Amino acid sequence: MQPSFLQPCLFDVDPAPSSGSEYSRAFDAWLETRLASGQIRSKATSVLYREMWGSFTHWCETQNPPLRLACICSADLQRFQTSRSGAKNDEISARHALRLLRLIDQVLKHFAFVVDHNSLAHTATSTSTASTTSTTAATAAQQAIDAQPEVRYADASSQDRLPLALDAAAAKQLIVFLSAARPRPGAVAADLSWQDLRNRAAAALQLGAGLGPIEVRTLTLRSIVMSAGRAKDRPLKLLVPATGESAAHETPMALWAADLLQHWLSVRSGKAIFGNWLFPSTLSGRPWGKVAQYNAARQVMHDAGLDLPGGGSFVLRHTFAIRQLRRGTDPDQVAQWMGVSEPKVMSRYIKLLASMAEVV
Repeated sequence: MQPSFLQPCLFDVDPAPSSGSEYSRAFDAWLETRLASGQIRSKATSVLYREMWGSFTHWCETQNPPLRLACICSADLQRFQTSRSGAKNDEISARHALRLLRLIDQVLKHFAFVVDHNSLAHTATSTSTASTTSTTAATAAQQAIDAQPEVRYADASSQDRLPLALDAAAAKQLIVFLSAARPRPGAVAADLSWQDLRNRAAAALQLGAGLGPIEVRTLTLRSIVMSAGRAKDRPLKLLVPATGESAAHETPMALWAADLLQHWLSVRSGKAIFGNWLFPSTLSGRPWGKVAQYNAARQVMHDAGLDLPGGGSFVLRHTFAIRQLRRGTDPDQVAQWMGVSEPKVMSRYIKLLASMAEVV
């Protein structure tokens, strides 16, 4: 008898059976093999995995229409990951996302193996359907991981993978491009929409102050410390809130980044943008979403002539670290500016510095 999860994804006429039982069977079968092989020994580990899979199951069941297990694709998994963001712009860390996607990957691959094994007993038509659906399921999670470099390399410190950073020429090229967005004596500022200016100012703070994507989205107007004295009312440093990736910390800004931030604040005020988010997504002041910020940063780098293979805006944060270390700044000071507490993180930057050309 053909298993229920081999039914075609696109052309079912009758309503699909409860996906809960389908997802549960797939997980139970995977867990049974892991327990039997000794790969999972702790009851607590089994409970944790079941809870993680349960959150995924619930999300799939509540989609309209509910998602069939054999039809899961990488886009579904990325939407599931995005849905994990909370109402206050909180989100799961890259490492947790990696663990969750790896679990889904293992269960789906085991599911695909069962599909392929059972398909041998069916007709050529059934085998074709099983092959298509099982291949989709088997590769979906890995494709989702590969599509998100910040997740893909979340365990880079343990695997000794070095972070991506801009070299000297690329960093200088980007700084010139970003700085052109503000008015300067003898030069005409770029004619930008407020969204484009926001995108460039946010990228400037990542490159010029070492912020990660989560941090740049959670900054508020109160995060800015203005200077006094002759440079009164000029951005001096940032008070960065704690996130799942870093502790709360203070960081200075490169002068060119502070100048661009000051111009953004002027435009933001002139547009009468509501709310307290430093970089809102709308004129009404709604918070900036993860996917929108990621796409905006990629577009900024593309417009600057930097089409990097893979890698999101984390490359800007990594470049900040390399630039500071290259200038002779003490690694402990750089770690403090970036909210980094793990020694392994700074050791990766030091290794990267030794392996690349000079960065401005």
